[in-house]
Amino acid sequence: MCETEGVYIPLFLQYWWMDAVCADKRWDVALAYDDAGGITAVMPYLKGCRVGMRYILPPQLTPFTGPWYRYPSAALSERERLDFEEHAAQQLLDNIDRQHASVFIQCFSPQITNWLPFYHRGYKQTTRYTYRIDDISDTQCVFDMLTPHRRRKIRQWDGQVAFDVLSSEDAAWFADFHAAYWRAKGQRDLLPRELMVRLMASAISRDAGVVLRLMDGSGEVVAAAFAVYDERCAYLLQSALAPSRHRNGHKEVLLWKLIEWLSPHTKAFDFEGSMVKSIEYFNRSFGTRQVPYFQIERYSNILIEWYMRLRK
Repeated sequence: MCETEGVYIPLFLQYWWMDAVCADKRWDVALAYDDAGGITAVMPYLKGCRVGMRYILPPQLTPFTGPWYRYPSAALSERERLDFEEHAAQQLLDNIDRQHASVFIQCFSPQITNWLPFYHRGYKQTTRYTYRIDDISDTQCVFDMLTPHRRRKIRQWDGQVAFDVLSSEDAAWFADFHAAYWRAKGQRDLLPRELMVRLMASAISRDAGVVLRLMDGSGEVVAAAFAVYDERCAYLLQSALAPSRHRNGHKEVLLWKLIEWLSPHTKAFDFEGSMVKSIEYFNRSFGTRQVPYFQIERYSNILIEWYMRLRK
């Protein structure tokens, strides 16, 4: 279905995305059908088993999963839309229930605003937030939405730095740069290097990803970012700063150059979180809109739920 012309499947639900982020694990997809056998909803998920406990979790580097509905018409009434979602979601949930997972955690796309069918099956919901610029086609308009402080930082560094875009063959460079960033902070990079390289190479080769590097006047790399995109939205997945060479303002100009580069390729730009207060403020200062989305969970018993919450 992902290869069918004219059928839109969101980036994080594409088969090639799931292949890339789950290459050393297992993934599956729940499907719903209409009476004629056509697919009406999809829900891919990572699955596995640890210490005898089956789980369904979001893959790493995948901010949104959850169901995606193929509506029979764009002109459905509110009642017809809810009826359609209810019927399709029940089929998806029947598939999920057959997995007998002790842990189920998925983050729905912000476009999914109806989680009632999951509530009726005993699932719980937490509202989370991301930050998004809805239209980046007019970059001057986007720039004007930034706070005065961010605009000053970008103007300060704009003429003093250069940038380039990496090819899929250079994906390993960013993975090493990202790991060095976390080592300088005295922490370990929690993302497996092989996962990052595989995903970046796969996305870039499909014109669905970009790694942008920012360099100072001496040609040394001071910052870099990895974003993925389809025709509807781009998502900032990872960024890193050179431990000893970056300056205050380099991150602002890096993200601004990234938005400029993405402007001809997609419509919106999603900062992909975060709920962390300092990061949330930085994202908000780019003139973004706060966008809620649902994290849906279910646990087979209270002890497992307590254990999973303690791990967070």
